[in-house]
Formats: sequence, C-alpha cells, structure tokens
Amino acid sequence: MVSNPVHRLPFLPGTSFKDSTKTAFHRSQTLSYKNGYAVVRRPTVGIGGERLQVNQLSQAELDELANKAPILTYGQPKQAPPAEFIPAHVAFDKKVLKFDAYFQEDVPMSTEEHYRIRQVNIYYYLEDDSMSVMEPVVENSGIPQGKLIKRQRLTKNDQGDHYHWKDLNRGINLTIYGRTFRVVDCDRFTQVFLESQGIELNPPEKMALDPYTELRKQPLRKYVTPSDFDQLKQFLTFDKQVLRFYAIWDDTDSMFGECRTYIIHYYLMDDTVEIREVHERNNGRDPFPLLMNRQRMPKVLVKNAKNFPQCVLEISDQEVLEWYTAKDFIVGKPLTILGRTFFIYDCDPFTRQYYKEKFGISDLPRIDVSEKEPPPVKQELPPYNGFGLIEDSVQNCFVLIPKAPKKDVIKMLVNDNKVLRYLAALESPIPEDKDRRFVFSYFLASDMISIFEPPVRNSGIIGGKYLGRTKVAKPSSTAEDPIYYGPTDFFIGAVIEVFGHRFIILDTDDYVLKYMENNAAQYSPEALLSIRNRIQKQEAPAPELENKQTREDPPGVQELEALIDTIQKQLKDHPCKDNIHEAFQIYDQEASGFVDKERFFKICDSLNLPIDDSLIKELIRLCSHGEDKINYYDFVRAFSN
Repeated sequence: MVSNPVHRLPFLPGTSFKDSTKTAFHRSQTLSYKNGYAVVRRPTVGIGGERLQVNQLSQAELDELANKAPILTYGQPKQAPPAEFIPAHVAFDKKVLKFDAYFQEDVPMSTEEHYRIRQVNIYYYLEDDSMSVMEPVVENSGIPQGKLIKRQRLTKNDQGDHYHWKDLNRGINLTIYGRTFRVVDCDRFTQVFLESQGIELNPPEKMALDPYTELRKQPLRKYVTPSDFDQLKQFLTFDKQVLRFYAIWDDTDSMFGECRTYIIHYYLMDDTVEIREVHERNNGRDPFPLLMNRQRMPKVLVKNAKNFPQCVLEISDQEVLEWYTAKDFIVGKPLTILGRTFFIYDCDPFTRQYYKEKFGISDLPRIDVSEKEPPPVKQELPPYNGFGLIEDSVQNCFVLIPKAPKKDVIKMLVNDNKVLRYLAALESPIPEDKDRRFVFSYFLASDMISIFEPPVRNSGIIGGKYLGRTKVAKPSSTAEDPIYYGPTDFFIGAVIEVFGHRFIILDTDDYVLKYMENNAAQYSPEALLSIRNRIQKQEAPAPELENKQTREDPPGVQELEALIDTIQKQLKDHPCKDNIHEAFQIYDQEASGFVDKERFFKICDSLNLPIDDSLIKELIRLCSHGEDKINYYDFVRAFSN
C-alpha cells in the first residue's frame, strides 16, 4: 500500500493545503449511554478518523522524548547509578519510637483511694508498624504489671484503620481496646525522627502521679494506747455479762414494709452489739439467726467518712467520733443503728438490775407494742354508669367471674302471670302531650314495669311500646342504694316518675281493685281512699240525688261511711265478734258513745282487734273527738254485720 505523499510534506506556513484524496469527513460520537442514561465522552479521533493534534505523537515517541537528555558542551553526562533498594524491615530494624503515657483506673472497693494512676511506656516499631504497651513494675504494688498489650498492629477506629507513627504525638489521648492512654512525652530519638518527617510535636506534659503511691511514701503513723483504761480488766470483770433488749423495727411506711421483732444483745466485756431476728412459724422467711453480727456500733462518724464502705471493711477510731455504749440503750426510746431505727420496748431482769445499780434507773416498764386490728374497711361500690340493672352491675365488684343475682323463686311461682294494669297520663307542659294516655303494667313476679301507649289515629304520635320490662327506681333514691317502685306506690292520683318523665295514674282495672282488697294492709290510707272514691263514683246515684245528699251530709261523714263500707267488705270473710259493743258499754256508764283513748286501746287489745291495719288507723282518726275521746259507736259499726 502506497502512503499518501501529502503526509510527508512538512507542516509549515504556506505549505498547508487541502487533502484532495480524503473521502471520510464524519465526526466521532461525543455522547454515549450508560445504564440507560446519556453521558458525555471525550472523542479519541478527529474528523474522518484522523489523529487529534494532542495525540499526534505515539507512545514510543513520547517515551523517547522523556528519556532524551540535552547534549552539553562536554558531551553526554554520565547517568548516576540507581539507588539500591533496601526493604523496610532492614532500613528500620531495631528503630523503635518510645512514648511516656499513663491511664486512670477506678478503685470502687477501697477507703483510701477512689482512682489509681498507672504509668506505662508505649513502643512503636517502625519496621512493621506494630505497637506494644509496657507498665514498669512497682515493688509491692499487688497489681500484675509488665506487658499490658503485646506487640501487634492496633486499630484506631471502627473502620479497621491501624495506628501509624504519623498519628502519634505528645499531649494526645490514645484509645486502645477501650482504655484511654494520655501521652505526655517521648525520648530523644522519637523527637528527632518525627521532626525529620515534618511533624510538629506538642510541648511535653507533666506525668501524673498516683495519690496512693505518694501516700505510702509518707512516714508511718504511730499509735499510742491510752493508759487510763484497761481492756483486760473490763474483760475479766464483765465476762459473760450480756444486756438483753427486745425491740421492733417498724417499716410499715415504706412499700411492702412490715413490723418485725428483734433481740439486741449488748456485751459488757467489749462493748459490742449483736442483733438477732425473732422468727415465727410459717412466716415465709429464711431462718437466718442474725441480722447483724457481733461488732462495735459507731454512733457518730467523722465528716470525711460518710462514703466509707462499712459493709466491707472494718472501721476504726480514725473514722468514728463516738461509739454506742450501754447508756444509749433505754427502754421506751428509739435507737438508730446503721440507718435502721429500732424501738426498745422491753428488757430482761438482769438488764433492769444493771441499769438500777449502774445508772440509777429503776423505772423501766414494758411497753405494749402489739398490733391493733385495723378498723374494717367499708367496701364502696363504684358509681352506677346507667347500663343494665344495678344488681347485675354490682356482681362485677364482688367476684372475678360475675354470676346472675339470685331471684326469689317462691315469689315468682306465686305471682306468675299476675299483672297490675293502670291508666296514666303524661304530665307535660306541651299541649300535644295532654291527651296522650299510657298503660302501665306492673309484673308482680319480677317487680318490673312496662309502659304501652295505645296508638291514636291521626294524632301525629306513633304509639306502641314506650318502655320495655325493667325496674324503675324512685327519684329520691341513690344509684348506690336504689329503691324501686312497688305495687303500693301505684294508686289513683299517684305521680310516677320514670327516667325524668312524670306520669299521673288516672284509673285501674278490676283486678287491681281486687288485689288491693286482699292486701289492704300493705297500702297506705291515701291509696285506699283513692280506690274507695273510685268505687263511690261508679256506684253513685243520679246527679239530683247526689247533689241532695252532698248538701245534707258534710264531707267528713261521707268519708267515714265509705271507710266503714270498705272495712266491712274486707272483713266479710272473717267472723266478727258481737260482744264489741257490750265491751265498750261497760266503761261508758253515761251512754255518751265516747271513751278515752287509753281505755279504747286496752279494749281493742283484749278483743284482739287489728288496730295496726292502715284502714283501722284511718277509722280511728275519723272517730276521734278531740284529743282524749273516741266515738266507739262509729268504730263498732265497721265490725258489725
């Protein structure tokens, strides 16, 4: 293939011309797609596939230009021999950076030190970038010392990066395996090496000292035994002599606290105190005999001994200003021992005799600390929420699984299918409610009430069931102690309030009249009078005769005659006594028809008359003449045939 001669011409001004042999003039693409997105790319060739101006030289030509050295006056310079390669483990062999550091360690179980300062040396080995931590051995320290961290590469963060000598400096904190070391200084070689590498070192710091180690360097304290007290004499004199006190610890103010009984022993031989627990049978506690072992009891501690761990170490006179003695244990006074307050209520006879001879205290009476039974807690029911019957809701307060309240089965069997019906009107200020009538049905078997409103055509009010079967409480009763309406509350003219609506009883059926006659003792005089008036209206004569009789008889006579007729109808099935009139005439010598009240009631008791009946009481009231006299003529008429 013959190359194009045009390419051989030098590219000089005046010699550039258009290549007539060129046939390709397309441009290379500058856009491409990657993962579905259009991205820009740099063209590698020019128009028609020509080489770009920046890439006209090949890689071989570029390498030749890079290695070509200029020719000097005296010829080509001699190239220096390449430096010999030395590996790191040879170049940095036995070259170690040394830093002085310390770390702080907590001491929780000690009275003389709360923390400890431990001095260490940190070594960094340049040959493999490994580190080690060494602690100088301190004589009689009681701490395992020496190599704390063996030689290894140490990580400095959670990403797995390792410590490098570029990360080390003075006055910094190094965290190694959760323990923080404070670097305070380094040796001369370390300082020269780091400065030669361009690292600016922080000024050195002063090494922290261990306070307990410095305390041990002080001279020992000398103790002098007092000469005015002989412990041996006390031991020989009071050997086997023990004061016994009976005490209680009342912790009922705290949660789950209780009142417990203890026995306190005070040993006179060495002034030690022992507290024993008093266990009862089946008390549910572990049978530990001692609450506190025999020891001397501190009464007043020094101010700087508040944090002294008394439960671990023994205390001495250095931490205590005053100890408990025998004079501090007095019957009838509280005593605080190690934060627990005991009340001493009794002691044994030897203790009483000792206090009488030693301190002159002869009156140590026993105090009664027996627990008094608390007053019975009255069970209060929660307020009624208005749903269902109260008897059903109350069962949830008595048992976890409520049961249905017990029913009077005898009453249900006797009064089965017995219903009292009444006609009532609604007491309402609305004019449309004045003509509405309701039928009350009282079920004697369950004491429930239902209300039915007969539908009236073209009245605009939908009739039907107004109230389903339920018990209705009286408005004067409370939700906790409800009083329900009974059959004695229903009579003509009575006002019945049902859940805020007031109804007036207008009429009853014949069965109600018969029921009231058979159970007249249960009804009030007002109820019986209303029924009697209804009967009189039904049996009343013509209006002319009625008006004439009304003009002739006063109202009291009409009421008396109606009551006498009612009593005679009630007693028609019972035999009447014929000697009632003769019994009253014996004491009425003047035949006036009146006897005093005291004599009247004695005669009634002798004849076994039912004076406690409501109708009889009403009859006695109508027959009373003044305050002391009773007309027995009218009274006897009610019991005559």
